[in-house]
Amino acid sequence: MYKIATLNKISPKGLNLLTNNYEVTNTPETSDAILVRSQDMRNMTFSAELLTIARAGAGVNNIPVDRCSDNGIVVFNTPGANANAVKELVLTALFMTSRNIVGALEWIKTIKKDAPASVEKNKSKFAGEELLGKRLAVVGLGYIGVMVANAAMELGMKVVGYDPYISVENAHDLHPSVKIYDSLETLLPHCDFVTIHVPATDETNGMFSYELLDAMKNKAVLLNFARDSLVNTEDVKRVLAEKKLRLYVTDFPTDELLGVENAILIPHLGASTRESEENCAIMAVGQVMNYLEHGIIENSVNFPTCTPGQKITASRICVLNKNVPSMLGKLTGVLAEMNVNISKLINKSKGDNAYTLIDIDGDIDADKIKAAFSFEGIISVRVI
Repeated sequence: MYKIATLNKISPKGLNLLTNNYEVTNTPETSDAILVRSQDMRNMTFSAELLTIARAGAGVNNIPVDRCSDNGIVVFNTPGANANAVKELVLTALFMTSRNIVGALEWIKTIKKDAPASVEKNKSKFAGEELLGKRLAVVGLGYIGVMVANAAMELGMKVVGYDPYISVENAHDLHPSVKIYDSLETLLPHCDFVTIHVPATDETNGMFSYELLDAMKNKAVLLNFARDSLVNTEDVKRVLAEKKLRLYVTDFPTDELLGVENAILIPHLGASTRESEENCAIMAVGQVMNYLEHGIIENSVNFPTCTPGQKITASRICVLNKNVPSMLGKLTGVLAEMNVNISKLINKSKGDNAYTLIDIDGDIDADKIKAAFSFEGIISVRVI
């Protein structure tokens, strides 16, 4: 029986998929898998029994991915599962900022009596602009970025994009009228709205610093529904104070932004819909079950995709290893010496890591296989 620990509330729609072969626990230190949403795991100690962590969401900056790779822990995320929820909130922010909805709602709370007369006298103070014809820059064209770009096109906005790493799939899904630029410095000075949808990495953290913020069109609006670390907080406060930037809308409030004029803070609601939480949970649980039972890897951030289908032979050897030369020859050579017949073999790589699946016709001794594969470059070996 596999033990699955949950570190946050996971939707029952996902947990109900678990069969009688699984036990849901609250003790990650003795579990085979962990399901997590937002809890910070970066300082957690992982047991030798832990095989996988599944994040019910897209970002994995709360998980120590490199350490997991070294320990043979496959980390999954759920790309696209919460994309529609985030897209809808981004659209909400576009409408909200173009029509000065926040200011209008705050003002109307101050009315004590004679509301109709006050409204007619003061409503012109909150006159906004229409989105039709305005130019939107979408920085990052993953699942969410593409959905935002396409929806904005349907609203009649002029949409441009930036993503040096756009996938073939996402490029295919993107509205054909969206022009992709290869330089933010060329793109930003001409856009009324800029929305960020890139992952938080060493390369992207702090990418919107003063130089880039100052390059934006005067009185533009910046939307950040990706990660707080992508925008330098002190620099965005500076451009707001200088009136260079009209508004900064973020789904990631920090102490430094509390009370800052023209900073609109939303309490991390991007994926906070019932549908999104259900979609993420269903995908995460499915990935964990496929990996534990069949060795299938899909949507892992640290190991390659490998989808051989369900196990139909007597045994399947799952090898997580470093992506180094001659590894495949060593593995097959050891099995040949053990007189083990291979019925199917799949080897995939992703960066420094690789994954090898070997289907065997007959039963094998898992301990003997692990001992035989204990050479340099092997991270972990599992027989299912």
